[in-house]
Amino acid sequence: MDALFLAIDYREPLWLAIALFFGLVVRAGGLPPMIGFLFAGFLLNVMGAEAGTFLQHVADLGVTLLLFTIGLKLQVRSLLRPEIWAVAVSHMVVVVLVSAVLLLGFGLLAISLFGALDVTSAALLAFALSFSSTVFAVKTLEDKGASGSRYGRIAIGVLIVQDIAAVMFLAASTGKLPSMWALSLLLLIPLRKPMQSLLNRAGHGELLVLMGFVFALGGASLFEMVNLKGDLGALVLGILLGSHHRSSELARALFGFKELFLIGFFLSIGLTGLPNLGMAMAAFMLLLLIPMKGFLFLWLFTRFKLTARTSTHGALVLANYSEFGLIVAAVAAGAGWLSQDWLVVMALAVSASFVLAAPLNHEAARIYTRYGDIARKLELPDRLPQDLPVDIGNADTIVFGVGRVGTVVFDLMKEQLGQKMIGVDFAKEVVAKHRAKGRNVVQGDVTNPDFWAGLCGNRFEINNVILTMPSHAQQMAAVRQLRRHGFTGRIVATAKYSDHAEELQANGVEAAFDIYLEAGAGFAGHVLNIFKQEEEKENPV
Repeated sequence: MDALFLAIDYREPLWLAIALFFGLVVRAGGLPPMIGFLFAGFLLNVMGAEAGTFLQHVADLGVTLLLFTIGLKLQVRSLLRPEIWAVAVSHMVVVVLVSAVLLLGFGLLAISLFGALDVTSAALLAFALSFSSTVFAVKTLEDKGASGSRYGRIAIGVLIVQDIAAVMFLAASTGKLPSMWALSLLLLIPLRKPMQSLLNRAGHGELLVLMGFVFALGGASLFEMVNLKGDLGALVLGILLGSHHRSSELARALFGFKELFLIGFFLSIGLTGLPNLGMAMAAFMLLLLIPMKGFLFLWLFTRFKLTARTSTHGALVLANYSEFGLIVAAVAAGAGWLSQDWLVVMALAVSASFVLAAPLNHEAARIYTRYGDIARKLELPDRLPQDLPVDIGNADTIVFGVGRVGTVVFDLMKEQLGQKMIGVDFAKEVVAKHRAKGRNVVQGDVTNPDFWAGLCGNRFEINNVILTMPSHAQQMAAVRQLRRHGFTGRIVATAKYSDHAEELQANGVEAAFDIYLEAGAGFAGHVLNIFKQEEEKENPV
């Protein structure tokens, strides 16, 4: 029997039940379930529980799948934009320098554990604090339906640059320099096409899911074999498969597994160690540095011509500490550069930063509405091409989300009803495909309030809005923004579940159609027509 399953503690299923309970409680309060999982970890820690081998494997698998799915959606060229790589590098340098000075200053004031820090250990701790959490950011963006938003893509790009820096540090600090065989990984580039062709053979069921696991875990194993971080391998394999037309389907197929395994990650943070009063005080002092991190992101984003709204939302997503900070601290502690007590302090600080950041991101739109004047004072007059207002011309009907359903609606309304149509989709490649076929489709991000501000001048010219986006959170965001900007026309939407349809209608959607129910009704209609035609042939009048 596998040693992993022999290592399962009989109490660990109970721990998952406790995580479920706290997740439900927190979700009922309108907050992300991840906060409940963190609380569950702290409670289990107080009760004397310790993370077993099984839970750690689950946590590691969740992070590996997370980075693989990020790679599936990542465009490498986006990392080369100054608003991503320059912001990430500049932010890290400034945070490390300023935080190191402040940490040494805390030591001079004889505050808790800080007195034992020297220049080297303070710099290492500051480096660990400079990272923002990839897990938290992706989870937050997915819960808000903002994964493909302007600020979401920029935040993920910044996090990828940070993760690359972390991997380089880990490779150097552990003395495990990449082996001479690391160069052989370049062979993965010409193997990209054969790997992508396998996706065409996987179908849409269990083979597709299994293939996702094989690529994610296989990539991690390949990189670990040449002394590189396994998670980086999962990310690279995801990037290599990302240009395939089925990469989005693969990401969706792995979504539930990734979400489940990440519960182990959040539980493991709370189970890292039980702090004493001194450690709690040190963690509290570290939390005081987070506003500096957030404001610096805000300032840097605006310096690179991003709008105040995009900069604010991006800064809020990144204003936290990272799981990579825990890894860096563990490596430093193992090498004797940091006290082992700092591992518990970092775990507490990372957890607390998630708890504080989650409600702030949940209320990001309200925060900007109330305090946006501060960010607008930092905004530069120039705009990047992606942030220019969308011109909808003389269109009278807009389709948001021009996927398979949206495309059919777009064409039918244009051809049969003579509507002046315009489509809006956040994916640049989708927009390019439709424009090449002559459809009037433009790029836009419904989760970005700046997009809606650019439509204000046209809102009275629009009579109909059709929402066919795959994310319910995006659909709801669009409805709220339309009503907020005074739109009084007809809104029709699709929904995957009956409760989603009810929520849409409760918020002003005239009609919300369950796409699965409607598909069934449409199929039934075709079947009846076929049967009637056959009967007419057999029994002519």
